[in-house]
Amino acid sequence: MSHQSPANKPSTTDQILDLLLDALAERQQARRSQEIAPSLRSVPAQEREEIPPTRPPAPRPVPPQERREAPPARPPVPQPRRVPRPGDEDWQPPPRLPAIHLDRALGRLFILVALLVVLVNIPITRYGVSLARIMPDSASLIIRDGLVLKGSGPEIYVLEDNKLRWISSLEAFEFFGYTWDQVHIVDDEFLQEFEIGRPIHVLLKCQASPHIYVLENGTRRWIKDIPTFEAEGFVWEDVKFVSCDYLRSLPEGPPIPEDAGPAPQP
Repeated sequence: MSHQSPANKPSTTDQILDLLLDALAERQQARRSQEIAPSLRSVPAQEREEIPPTRPPAPRPVPPQERREAPPARPPVPQPRRVPRPGDEDWQPPPRLPAIHLDRALGRLFILVALLVVLVNIPITRYGVSLARIMPDSASLIIRDGLVLKGSGPEIYVLEDNKLRWISSLEAFEFFGYTWDQVHIVDDEFLQEFEIGRPIHVLLKCQASPHIYVLENGTRRWIKDIPTFEAEGFVWEDVKFVSCDYLRSLPEGPPIPEDAGPAPQP
């Protein structure tokens, strides 16, 4: 039997602590045994081995009407393509378009239009009627009094009260203030749709003379008397008063009627 040296011999305090720890461990073990024993005593020994292990409850079947279909997967949203901007590394200037020389094309078009306007408005007849006025335009005319019409012949008419009144002379045309821009060239068939009215003459008279004259082709034609005046279809509203000097300055033409004899001086 070996003897322990006083240095290795445990102290009294350590021995007391070891005894307390052992007693505490035995007490905990006994308490655990007492907690398990009642539950084992309530179940017969022959049934303890037959208790099946506990399983979680089976899920309840869901009726078809309560089933919800999973929403279809959404297609991925395409991301907008990034457009490079000036200053970015991958930016390139757009290709240069070929020049169309717009100023040159406009200049040529302007010259062509100017030439057409000049050609259309150049007078081509002895009356100064241009191509623009000769073109038939009866389809676009508005029938109204005062419309100046001309067919294929030299006669010029004025439409009044749905009747054509012949302008008997160039002097009458100018005396009543008509211009060649007012003349509409139409088909002869269009003129035939209207009745012929009394002609338009220039009837001249001066204050110091009782005689009345008709101005035709630059000459004055003396009207013999009042019955002749009315028989020719003249009306007093067409008589224009001028100076006697002006009447005397006009060349003398044949009287009306031509067998009336010498014409008196105004």
